[in-house]
Amino acid sequence: MCGLAGIVGRVGEANRLALQRMTDAMAHRGPDGDGVWMGPADARGWGVMLGHRRLSILDLTSAASQPMTDPERGDVTVLNGEIYNYTDIRRALGAQGQTLWSSGDTAAMLRLISMQGFDAVQELRGMFALAVWDPRRSELLLARDALGIKPLFFMRNPDLSGDWTFAFASEVRALLRSGLLRKPRLRRSAVASMVWNGFTVAPETIVDGIESLWPGEMRVYAQDGRELRRKRYWTQAALPRDGESTDQDVAMALEDSVRRHLASDVPLGVFLSGGVDSSAIANVAKRVSRDPVHSFTLAFAEQERNEGEIARAVSKAIGTQHHEIVLRHEGFVDRLDEAMGSLDQPSFDGLNSFFMSQAVAQAGFKVALVGSGGDELFGGYTSFRDLPAMAAWSRRLGFVPDGLRNAGARAFARWKAPDGGAFRPQTRWAKLPTMVEAGDDLLALYQCAYALFLPDTHRSLLGMAGQGLEAGYWGLPSDVVAALRAEVDGRSDLSSIAMLEQRLFLGERLLRDADSTSMAASIETRLPLVDQQLLEAVASLPDDVRFHPVRSKSMLRSAGLQGLDPALFDRPKSGFELPYDHWLLGALGSEVGAVLTDRDLMASVGLAPTVVADLWRAYQAGAPGLYWTRIWCLYALASWARRHGLSVESAP
Repeated sequence: MCGLAGIVGRVGEANRLALQRMTDAMAHRGPDGDGVWMGPADARGWGVMLGHRRLSILDLTSAASQPMTDPERGDVTVLNGEIYNYTDIRRALGAQGQTLWSSGDTAAMLRLISMQGFDAVQELRGMFALAVWDPRRSELLLARDALGIKPLFFMRNPDLSGDWTFAFASEVRALLRSGLLRKPRLRRSAVASMVWNGFTVAPETIVDGIESLWPGEMRVYAQDGRELRRKRYWTQAALPRDGESTDQDVAMALEDSVRRHLASDVPLGVFLSGGVDSSAIANVAKRVSRDPVHSFTLAFAEQERNEGEIARAVSKAIGTQHHEIVLRHEGFVDRLDEAMGSLDQPSFDGLNSFFMSQAVAQAGFKVALVGSGGDELFGGYTSFRDLPAMAAWSRRLGFVPDGLRNAGARAFARWKAPDGGAFRPQTRWAKLPTMVEAGDDLLALYQCAYALFLPDTHRSLLGMAGQGLEAGYWGLPSDVVAALRAEVDGRSDLSSIAMLEQRLFLGERLLRDADSTSMAASIETRLPLVDQQLLEAVASLPDDVRFHPVRSKSMLRSAGLQGLDPALFDRPKSGFELPYDHWLLGALGSEVGAVLTDRDLMASVGLAPTVVADLWRAYQAGAPGLYWTRIWCLYALASWARRHGLSVESAP
């Protein structure tokens, strides 16, 4: 886990300093070393420049420093992340008579791509973003892992006569710090997406002019910056549609994934909440690891949110060496500015990962396994129960005239979610009319179910950011809608929802937030349940084996909780989240209220100041169906923009 950066442009002092600013901005991602490489210039002085910050995990010697040059073939790379099948690659290269200069994964990856060409990126299993310069062809490869665990951001110079063509980095903030992007501003459509989802959706970012590579995407560029090739080398559209895997295949794939994720030359721990997902990871890790397994739990003073006792019981049953960190609201408030500053893009989530990662780092660990991904793989969310039922209901009532069906839905919604004053409850019952209009369109149903606000409330909250939104907006860029429809085409309802959960809730929210907040503590988080080969094995299960009983995750329980008393996990599902609802009405109230009632700030980020202020007052007054996530989303957006000095209009 590291930070990478690069510029294609004029090889000279100005771009070298810009590259150095980018790498310096990511010092938290790699406190163990840094480096800059500037390639030879072509006839007009153009070339490739690469920068890197290193967090040493595998091969702690200088032989693994980056930017890394293959001493025999001359290829150069920077890598962020881990290649989990690097030992397999090393063995295959050794069988061909190849010798490597480092025992780590970067050297194996570089020699493989150097010998087989850029398409060999498809053979990599892991979480990674990388750049590889091939001096023989004078071509540059950029690539991102199949499931989008590691980020890679990109910006192109709109000034065709300028001294650079494009730049890339592991963080949006690093690209902003480069100074190359003149008059940066917030992207209006991304602000609208943030207010709908609570996060932005790739390939857009919150900054106009900066984009994200797609998961499983590779791009190839010439030395002068011309794009030569772009393709998605892996998508979920390629997953099998007919179930052929068995429960034994899944159990073996899970064990193999956990074993590979344990590879480390530094101390490693496991985040343990006591739920099924993290407990399965800790249990399998204890079974396959030769070293003691350390587990960490974040507990809260508020007892209704405190999972400390549960996690202690699970840890005792597994046999981990357990560490419990208690977070009180005083500690949260004192470090709120630091925690919010850890987010690379605004999000209403992620701060739990920040506090956990800080505690793990203070305990002397640099790597932590986390259980994210189990709900998406095995149907743990309520969406797996509710959305197929809604789609089936719409199909059965297809003969009812639209007007009559919609009127009935509106009447039922008013009964289940009556108006509570200035704002209707922002709940799924209140969304029923909109969901009925969506019919059996699972993508539209999904986006409506997860929307923070009702569509009319969403529109009312947007000021300048609402200009230009197309009719029937569902919180997603149009190219994302097209890609997701292609990935769900021909799949069952349950399989489609699993794909949407993995691509959106997990891929665009949980993974991105965990990356930036854990790296703020210089901690590498690894996700054994977010593994390409495990996903391929699980996706090949018949639906009745993979998902049923819906929300039980019985397949994960049988594969990962062997030897543990099932009674440990027979309790209602609870998410791993901070008790914001308590804190917003207490110690955080003055800070959040000051931001949400700042008319100039709200207008500058593209929101309607009066509506936002009314929403805050309604929340304080206890308006029904107005949850903390709605408030925190707007606060996170405004505070991020204020921190970085950005608005929806260009700076003067």
